[in-house]
Amino acid sequence: MTQIAILGATGYTAVELIKILLRHDDAEIVALTSRQEGKPPVASIHPSLHGRLDLPLENLGPTEVASRAECVFSCLPHGVTASAAPHLLEAGCRVIDFSADYRLNDPDVFAQWYGQKHADPDRLGKVVYGLPELFREQIVEAPLVANPGCYPTSAILALAPLLRAGLIEPSDIIIDSKSGVSGAGRTPKLTTMYTECNESISAYNVGRHRHTPEIEQLLGTAAGRQVEVIFAPHLTPMDRGILTTTYSRPVGKVSEEQLLDLLRETYADEPFVRVVDHLPGTKDSVGTNYCDVTARIVRGRVLTVSALDNLIKGASGAAVQNFNLMFGYPETTALS
Repeated sequence: MTQIAILGATGYTAVELIKILLRHDDAEIVALTSRQEGKPPVASIHPSLHGRLDLPLENLGPTEVASRAECVFSCLPHGVTASAAPHLLEAGCRVIDFSADYRLNDPDVFAQWYGQKHADPDRLGKVVYGLPELFREQIVEAPLVANPGCYPTSAILALAPLLRAGLIEPSDIIIDSKSGVSGAGRTPKLTTMYTECNESISAYNVGRHRHTPEIEQLLGTAAGRQVEVIFAPHLTPMDRGILTTTYSRPVGKVSEEQLLDLLRETYADEPFVRVVDHLPGTKDSVGTNYCDVTARIVRGRVLTVSALDNLIKGASGAAVQNFNLMFGYPETTALS
């Protein structure tokens, strides 16, 4: 049995994480942190947990968290985990970070895209990126894992095998993604109010979205050279799910069958990537830890289409995959 603490337990990813861990026979949630006053019960913030988890939300520091837990899932905002993680790691905890604090390798790139100086810059470039399909062996021994972003997961799983095999050009890649509103988090914003986003699809942060350097960094690792992408995210009037379509140029003559065969071979033994012949939709994977992916050739361009649940495979489900690998449990535990 592994004792678990969840930092920043009031958001959407945190409640999904709690629901998954409550199905895990070898996980015990022992602490939930928040800045809420008066130690309210978690079910007062997440009513779906009523009768399922009787724990308060507490304002705990890293030392007290470490005294209770072996594993810490940090659902804190960007820029906050990097202040707490060094203390947790020093106390012997293993940490899975949902924020972007440890995804990027360069502190200057982090400062450029996140508008703040990194609190733990010496650790950057040494933290394992928590995408098991690419870094499973490293995750097993990692003290700290950087859980991937939801948009990057949908793009990387589709494109990395093609880049690694040299089937597509590493520049001039267009990534068009559409996400449900839960991807914007639980903090109220004008753009995510019902009257603003219902019955409307809108692009946002085109060319400026913070997931851009993360996608380029990881795809560059797969390609073995610099990768350049144009990333265009869209907000869609649904609760959850991501649909990502990518457009790239083939290297030489590439057939659709060749693309699909490569994807099937790459993910043949992966429990949570389904290579499909049809064009996937978000409803196919919502509520699951699956990423569905396919490929097409259209007018000389390579297209991939992938779909996943942004709160599960794009966040909390991936985090539990990482937890299972780190603590020696079957990777699919609580996720199948």
